[in-house]
Amino acid sequence: MTAGLEVVDAGALTTVQDQGRPGFAHLGVPRSGALDGPAAALANRLVGNGPAAAVLETTATGCVLRATGPLVVAVTGAACPVAVGPVLGGSVTAPFGSPVRLGRGQTLEVGAPTQGMRSYVAVRGGIAVDPVLGSRSTDTLSGLGPAPLATGDLVPVGAGAPAAEPEFTKWRDRGRRGEAEQDDGRAAPATDAAPATDVTVLRLRLGPRDEWFTPRALTVLTTATYTATGDSNRVGLRLTGPPLERAIEGEIGSEGMVLGAVQVPPSGEPLVFLADHPTTGGYPVIGVVDASGLAAAAQARPGDAVRFEVLPE
Repeated sequence: MTAGLEVVDAGALTTVQDQGRPGFAHLGVPRSGALDGPAAALANRLVGNGPAAAVLETTATGCVLRATGPLVVAVTGAACPVAVGPVLGGSVTAPFGSPVRLGRGQTLEVGAPTQGMRSYVAVRGGIAVDPVLGSRSTDTLSGLGPAPLATGDLVPVGAGAPAAEPEFTKWRDRGRRGEAEQDDGRAAPATDAAPATDVTVLRLRLGPRDEWFTPRALTVLTTATYTATGDSNRVGLRLTGPPLERAIEGEIGSEGMVLGAVQVPPSGEPLVFLADHPTTGGYPVIGVVDASGLAAAAQARPGDAVRFEVLPE
């Protein structure tokens, strides 16, 4: 029988995520998938998985998992304490961003992030829940995919090749260097899970509805500092701060929404759509955050400062 993971403590929100299910927006199905894609990919590389393998995404408080058999795991994303237990009657600190061996009955304790919001747990062989529309991702908006983890759940793990010591050492060395090989063998830098400065800067391209806002609003957008709110979730990063003044009143007809869209509701305060965003919306989109900034948006914590920077056309 292939080993799995028993959920001892599910934390605030722990879900199964992979690269998502793009291509179904015309059916009203969001993309979903890991909010911090680079962190999830790195976790998979550190245990020898392919990039499409499903991982666990924890939120704010971490989680505790118990192995039902020998496993190799790695934790990346938002920096957090990691421990393995029971060892000599207690828990011992384990490395973050490096592969870790678990024996049958041992627990992996993923603590609350010290910076950032979401951490990722990869397991050799991948999380093996049944795919829906080609993806194992939990979609918190539509309800597709597996339900968020609950204490007592047994999470199946795919049958990966045994982690021989030379291979395990290679994965561990990748983590120590802060990098992992891409599928083509080139070195890929480790993701910086949380903003390196006190302000998260999100670069965006204006449009398609920037003409709905006054010139002053565009100035405010790129000079003001906004604050991430506790209402943020996998659907979007909600911000509070100076409202953006409209040049055109009324609302547009419902139109398609994309990942990273900065929608401006009647409050005038911007909302950045993340992976579980609705596929349509009726509020104007003033710009779209560049793909390189989506991980930073996903890792913004309530109270974090956020600013926007417009990319040249």
